[in-house]
Amino acid sequence: MTAIRLLLVDDDPLVRAGLTLMLGGAEGIEIVGEAADGAEVEALVDRTRPDVVLMDIRMPAVDGLGATERLRHRPDAPQVVVLTTFHADEQVLRALRAGAAGFVLKDTPPAEIVDAVRRVAAGDPVLSPTVTRQLMAHAAGGGPDTRRTRARARVAALNDREREVAVEVGRGASNAEIAAGLYMSVATVKTHVSRILAKLDLNNRVQIALLTYDAGLLEEDGH
Repeated sequence: MTAIRLLLVDDDPLVRAGLTLMLGGAEGIEIVGEAADGAEVEALVDRTRPDVVLMDIRMPAVDGLGATERLRHRPDAPQVVVLTTFHADEQVLRALRAGAAGFVLKDTPPAEIVDAVRRVAAGDPVLSPTVTRQLMAHAAGGGPDTRRTRARARVAALNDREREVAVEVGRGASNAEIAAGLYMSVATVKTHVSRILAKLDLNNRVQIALLTYDAGLLEEDGH
């Protein structure tokens, strides 16, 4: 089994050292590089070809948001997991909208950070339903009406079944939970999710969740 190639990005050398100790000994994970600022990330990605980038948000020259946006516009971009000290921070929301696959708190237990890296490498974004609701509530704090208008225009491209699946993704449901709730197979759910991503030009389920919230679909669904 090929090891997950991991790049660490944080401006605090003590944090990087701690993450190296924590993740370097984990089975199936190989730390291929470290960066102290987002400005270094693209060159390191070219050189080390990581599968996952563990990215700090606040850095002096280029922050994690800018670095994430640059990475996610690249072909074959690595997955990005945002490191933060806050549960619901506006910059975290922006990073998720830019294509980050989720986030972990810096004080998260080591085993959970290891699990987050493995899950993201396997294509499973790291956002629990509880955290998703916290982020959605934070996003609700007075966003412009034009965001809802734009979001509604985008989701209009979905057919009824895709819309139902998108709403369940927005609620934080897993593929198995969606399959049970909508009476379809897990494989069919995966197909619908892939079509939603393609139609809406999104990177991952986190962005589907945020878009369904922006469009007001969760409110219409009664949740």
